[in-house]
Amino acid sequence: MEEVDKILIHALRQVGTEVGENIERVGQFTSELIVEAVVRCIRVIDPGPGGVLPTTLPPGMSARFRVGMSLAQACQDIGYKGEIGYQTFLYSNEPEIRSLLMFLVEKLPRESSEASDQPTGKSAVLHRAIATVIKAQLAVSWVPLNCRLPLHGETQSRAASQKFSVHPLSLPYCNEGQKSLKEVKEYKRDILLPATAQSPSQTSMVSSMLEQHMADLSSTQEWDTEWKSQGLLYRLAPQEYRSRKLKRLRNRIKEQLRSVAMQSPESIYSVCRPSSELSDLLRAFRGPAPFDLILTKGTHFTHTQKFTFTEEATAVKSQVHSGRHSEGDTQLHQQEELALLQQQFQQLCSDIDQIAADMRHRSVTSTQVFDELKQRELENAKNQEDMQVKKTTLELLPDADNNLQKLQSQVETGASRVVNLASQWEKHRAPLIEELRRLKQICSSKDLESSTKLSEIKHLHEKICMATEDAKKKEESYKQLVTELESLPRDVSRSAYTQRILEIVGNINKQKEDITKILSDTKELQKEINNLTGKLDRTFAVTDELVFKDAKKDESVRKSYKYLAALQENCNQLIQTIEDTGTILREIRDLEEQIETENCNKTVTNLERILDDYRAIRLENSALAAKVKEG
Repeated sequence: MEEVDKILIHALRQVGTEVGENIERVGQFTSELIVEAVVRCIRVIDPGPGGVLPTTLPPGMSARFRVGMSLAQACQDIGYKGEIGYQTFLYSNEPEIRSLLMFLVEKLPRESSEASDQPTGKSAVLHRAIATVIKAQLAVSWVPLNCRLPLHGETQSRAASQKFSVHPLSLPYCNEGQKSLKEVKEYKRDILLPATAQSPSQTSMVSSMLEQHMADLSSTQEWDTEWKSQGLLYRLAPQEYRSRKLKRLRNRIKEQLRSVAMQSPESIYSVCRPSSELSDLLRAFRGPAPFDLILTKGTHFTHTQKFTFTEEATAVKSQVHSGRHSEGDTQLHQQEELALLQQQFQQLCSDIDQIAADMRHRSVTSTQVFDELKQRELENAKNQEDMQVKKTTLELLPDADNNLQKLQSQVETGASRVVNLASQWEKHRAPLIEELRRLKQICSSKDLESSTKLSEIKHLHEKICMATEDAKKKEESYKQLVTELESLPRDVSRSAYTQRILEIVGNINKQKEDITKILSDTKELQKEINNLTGKLDRTFAVTDELVFKDAKKDESVRKSYKYLAALQENCNQLIQTIEDTGTILREIRDLEEQIETENCNKTVTNLERILDDYRAIRLENSALAAKVKEG
């Protein structure tokens, strides 16, 4: 039990119990230490009821009994099924306390297993420290700068808040499967500034780093999603898929540039043409278009509109020029001019709507005319074919009999030729159909095989991801175990623990072999007893039968039969006595073990303590009675 007690003491120290260094066994626990250990464990398991329980025993005996009952009830509430009461804590014995502490330690939350999953190392320790500080700061209510007291100086900064700004960073990435150029490597090594020096201000450095990290993480996730959903369907390597995608993008850009560059300047600067981003970019490179160039070409409507606007502009200019000379009625003239312009604008809008409706009507009419023209051309071609047939028929009418015979012979020749061609086609068609079916079957089998392999690849990719995550967790666990190994004291020899474990295992195996040997001997002995009992019963039955037959004829044999029956009865009594003796010996051994257990339970010591507590309670009662009388 020494190993079990050491494990229990270590667990109790972990939850905050002050166990002395000289205590090595549960049997050395005092009542105060037992109460403290149980309360600490209950507080960790269930902080609700555990928070109201005291960790120390009060001086009064009645209060101690109440604390013991409260602890017993709390242990039963969290699931302890053993026998427990106030006597377990006040008059404890080693087996009961060990059983109770083992139950409480097993009920403790597995924080160690959760902590083992966390990464270790300097960076992980720094991250956890930062998280702890941020959590503590978030728990404090924010106070305005003018209302802060000196006690807020540790949790809230006195500096003014900075605006969140982000600046692009250039980082020396290393792409897998790609070899960087020598010039690029030299630039990254000699010229490229560190990430912390690229930001124009220190306040935007952290935000820029976070933004860059989020952008990289988002692009990586997008690539993984695209590769799983679309990339695997192409059955290409990731690098080849990326190169093909880049090639397609470049071809599209070239085609767009070529289509825009081949257009005339008039079409580029046309007002009615919808522009794209690329066209706008080319337009910006070419410079602004002159107004005269924009209206150089156009439809009849554009020229009419230009002419109308020119006349109106001239009229407006003349009106404005004459209005300058009249100084008295300027306001009235402006109102008349505004009304005239509004009337002209409404007239122009109505003209534009009428012209647009006329254009739509003419477009529909032209479409109908083109459709009718196509239909008449088709009818004309059909009529020409009919006319050619009738013309040929009229030419054959003068010699109708000979022509009819010739036509009949040509029809028969054509029919025989068609039959011959059909038979030849059937000869060629059968193997072609078989080949087609075979190729279709091969294609379907290949498609099925490719789909199966694709699903296997996806499944394998998922397994690779799971294996990678598992490997990361194991690597973190390995780092933590290495850290714990380095933190362990070096004066303890690992070989001693190993030797002790091997000795315990050897003792267990030896005990197991002895138990197996005893069980086999017991089985053999029981089997031999059963055989002898059966043989004895058969022998007595045969002897009884033989002697009984002779006892009817001879008086001396009759006496022998009586002696045989008495011998059988005495032997049965002797066997029963031996069995009763064995049962009594087993009961004696059980009683001796119980006596030894009771001696280990310190019954005498507990009885003495109970008597002392009884005397203390009587003294307390007498003191209380005296106070009542005095009151």
